[in-house]
Amino acid sequence: MAEMLDVEKDELKFGFIKLTDMAPLAIAYEKGFFEDEGLFVTLEPQANWKVLLDRVIDGQLDGAHMLAGQPLAATIGYGTEAHIVTPFSMDLNGNGITVSNAVWEEMKKNIPEEGGKPVHPISAAALKPVVQGYKAQGKSFNMGMVFPVSTHNYELRYWLAAGGLNPGFYTPDNTSGQIDADVLLSVTPPPQMPSTMEAGTIDGYCVGEPWNQQAVFKGIGVPVITDYEIWKNNPEKVFGLTDTFVQENPNTAIAVTKALIRAAMWLDADDNANRAEAVEILSRSQYVGADAEVIAASMTGTFEYEKGDVREVPDFNVFFRHNATYPYYSDAIWYLTQMRRWGQIAEAKPDAWYAETAASVYLPEVYLKAAESLIDDGLAAREDFPFGTDGYKPATAEFIDGVEYDGHAPNAYLDRFSIGLKGDEKVGG
Repeated sequence: MAEMLDVEKDELKFGFIKLTDMAPLAIAYEKGFFEDEGLFVTLEPQANWKVLLDRVIDGQLDGAHMLAGQPLAATIGYGTEAHIVTPFSMDLNGNGITVSNAVWEEMKKNIPEEGGKPVHPISAAALKPVVQGYKAQGKSFNMGMVFPVSTHNYELRYWLAAGGLNPGFYTPDNTSGQIDADVLLSVTPPPQMPSTMEAGTIDGYCVGEPWNQQAVFKGIGVPVITDYEIWKNNPEKVFGLTDTFVQENPNTAIAVTKALIRAAMWLDADDNANRAEAVEILSRSQYVGADAEVIAASMTGTFEYEKGDVREVPDFNVFFRHNATYPYYSDAIWYLTQMRRWGQIAEAKPDAWYAETAASVYLPEVYLKAAESLIDDGLAAREDFPFGTDGYKPATAEFIDGVEYDGHAPNAYLDRFSIGLKGDEKVGG
C-alpha cells in the first residue's frame, strides 16, 4: 500500500435507508476498506429520506446514502436549503414500477403477448385505459414514490408521461405535485410500499429493491417495468456530504471515496461473482433486513415480473461497470431538467445555470484524486476510470420514448416533450 492519507477526521457516522443500493457502504465496512484508509465508521439506518438529509445538514451524520435529487434540491433551495455535494455516485439502475394484482389484470388486456408472456418493455399506454376507467367511476388512481426529489418520482413521472398520462405539477404554493394530474403521486417510505398497496391505499408504486420483488414473493402485485427499461443505465443514488465537511476535511473526503470505489469494484468484480456474498451481508438486520431470497431475486442478474416470469437483467444493479461511480455533470443536469419539467423549478433557467448548478454539487475532482490514490496503491488500474472526460456523457436516446438527451442542451431537451413545462411556461399560465 502507498502512504495513507492524513485524514482530518477519522471517526465518522454515515446514514442509509434500508435498500439494496446502500451496498457500497455495507461492503466498505464489512471488507475493511474504510479501516484501510484509517477511518472508523459507524453505519446507521435512518427512518426516511427527510430525516436522513436533516441529520447530515445538522452534523449528526457526516455523510449518507442519498437520492440523487437530494443534494441538488437542497443546494438550489427546494425544500430544506443547504449546500450538499457528492464526490461519488453509488449505482446505476435498481428501481422498478409495481402495480396491484387488480390493476395488472386490467393492464394485461392492453399488452401484446409472445410465447404466452407479456412483451416488454411495458408502456404506461397500457395503464391509460385503466386510469380512465377509474376516472369514469369517480375514483382517483393513486401511486406511491419515495420522496418528491427522488429518482423514483422522476422515473415514474417519465414513464407515465411517455404513455400519455399526466403525473401532475408542482408550484411554489402547492407542493403536492398533483395539479392537473391523471395519476395522483404521493410519498410512501420504501419498506412500507408493499403493505400500503396491499391495504388498497395506493394502486402501484415506484421503488428500489427489494420492495418490488417483495410484492411478487407476497403475491400482492406485479412489477411491470424496471428503470433500466425506462432509461438504460440511469444514475441512481449518490453519497452526500455537506460542502463544509468536504472543505474542512478534504483528505477525509478522498479517503471515504476511495473506500466506496473499492466496495463498488468488489460488488461488480468477475461478472458479479461476489453478489451471493453481498446478498447475505445485505440481508442482515443492521443493513436491509429483507430475506436473502428476495434480495437475490434482483441482485444476482435476474428479475421476476409476474409470478414465474423470471427474465435475465444482468445490469439491473450496477455498482462499478459503465463508470457507475463517477459523478457526471450530465446526470445532475437530467435531474434538474425533471425538476423544471414538473414545476419544482418554477421559472425558466438558461442552460448555463444547469451547468453551474451541476458543477457546484457534483465533485469529480475529489473522485479522480481518490482514483489516482487507488492506482498508486496498486488497487486499481488507470483504465478503470474515465480520466479525460469533460463530465458529460454522450447524448443518448436510450429512453422508453426514444427522446434524445444531451446534458449540454437541457432546454432543447425539455422542448421535446408534449407533457411538461418548457421555455417560459408556468403551471396554469
